[in-house]
Amino acid sequence: MQILSFKESDIKEIVSLFYETVHSVNLKDYSQNELDAWAPREDKESKINSWSVSLSKNLSFIAKVEGKVVGFCDLTYDGHLDRLYVHKDYQGQGIASALVDKLESEAKKLNLFEIDTDASITAKPFFEHKGYFTVCSQTVERKGVKLTNYKMVKKIICSSPYTLL
Repeated sequence: MQILSFKESDIKEIVSLFYETVHSVNLKDYSQNELDAWAPREDKESKINSWSVSLSKNLSFIAKVEGKVVGFCDLTYDGHLDRLYVHKDYQGQGIASALVDKLESEAKKLNLFEIDTDASITAKPFFEHKGYFTVCSQTVERKGVKLTNYKMVKKIICSSPYTLL
């Protein structure tokens, strides 16, 4: 597996991975109606355009196995882990951990003190295992459908030789 910086040429593969993953992996925790609101197939083209812009602005990485995108993630410069998805056929192989480790390493270089994320019901145990704690449960609305997720935070220990007083 390789962890690489996001390239715009990978955007279609990334968006396809997102739709396939949400509609299969998250099916155990969300209804079909909720999944259709979260990842509506009719929005795929607009998501290609909007995500290309936002992934280019953020610290964004992809995981590739034999040239195939099998995961992706991004972090805003103020410490919000926006997206983390691993291909449905590559779950449980350490790809999400490798991607999050890369983001946390980058966060330390930026001297960020914490990373926050909005984790799905499905992703919550993964983030807990990685040292994130739940701040609160949240209800978000997508296309008129209410979805539950969790605001989670992890404190980052900076590698700076200076101590704040």
